[in-house]
Amino acid sequence: MKPMKKIICQLLVFVMMLTLFAGCKNQDKPTDSKPADTAAADSKPSGSEPGGSEPSLKLALVVAGQFGDRSFYDSSWEGANRLAAEFPIQVTQIECGNENHTAQMKNAADKNDVVVCVGWEFYEIADVAPAYPDVKFIWIDNETEEPIPNVLNITYAQNEGSFLAGYIAAAMSKTGVVGAVGGEDQPVINDFIVGYKQGAAAYDPKVKVVTNYANSYDDPAKGKECALALADQKADVIFQIASAAGDGVFEAAKERGIYAIGVDSDQKYIDPEVIICSMKKEVGNSIYDAVKALLAGDSSKWGSTWVADMSNGYVGIGYGEEGSTQQVSDEIKAAVEEMEQKIISGEIQVDTTR
Repeated sequence: MKPMKKIICQLLVFVMMLTLFAGCKNQDKPTDSKPADTAAADSKPSGSEPGGSEPSLKLALVVAGQFGDRSFYDSSWEGANRLAAEFPIQVTQIECGNENHTAQMKNAADKNDVVVCVGWEFYEIADVAPAYPDVKFIWIDNETEEPIPNVLNITYAQNEGSFLAGYIAAAMSKTGVVGAVGGEDQPVINDFIVGYKQGAAAYDPKVKVVTNYANSYDDPAKGKECALALADQKADVIFQIASAAGDGVFEAAKERGIYAIGVDSDQKYIDPEVIICSMKKEVGNSIYDAVKALLAGDSSKWGSTWVADMSNGYVGIGYGEEGSTQQVSDEIKAAVEEMEQKIISGEIQVDTTR
């Protein structure tokens, strides 16, 4: 009986090893899972399937924070995933989790043809990119001090869209006080705020704008705390400019029976009764269009800064999908459209921190 027991044990060990090996292989398969379903600081390819034709281009999407914010980072993922669906491109997603930005840029550049750095935090791109002359870099939301041949900087006129958001907030306010919660006190976030303040004043100079900073882009509890503090100052419309931390702004608005404004993507679907509109910043579309042009042989934008603004359709206001609850009246929407045209024509000059 002892030899038989020994054989059975060996067979069990062999089966366990096969199971473990199969599990590891499955983890390497490309995936199209949504950002909200992924784990932080992970690298995940999507696009070409194993055993299929080799991709014509390998692209790494490197985000400063993590997916699941339903605004800035997720918009970039949607653009990259759209590329993977339409072209023979393999897309790898890398989440920095707000650390190791330089190391992750290098990791991406070691294995990919295009590296898209999503977030103003990737300052070291000026040192990293020249070391990889055959790799094309895209820096989202910031720009290098001097042009770098293999770097395309994409900045956004978020101040223009925020002007319209401020006008809507002031028009919808019953208390004469509106608010904004920023992720942190830095130039890109403050570019939203200066436009927002100017837009509110354009509706009525007497409207008061109160602001604060969550000092976080991923902690809804901090966003909620900030929004409640603004509500205590009588703000009854609050603009969230804090990525995933802004979910807490929506929660606070619902609790207090006031309104909120979304950011970067059209966020009305999150809570249609609370979110009256969103300031859209089409990050995903700008990535898609830049890489699509590159695939067509046009790399003319690299070595420069491309400003995605209201005139080229990358910045604006969203009121949700057709059939969504609408709090903003047609009269206010018409006034917003009129000011949008004045901004595009240059008749209205919007303040900026850029």
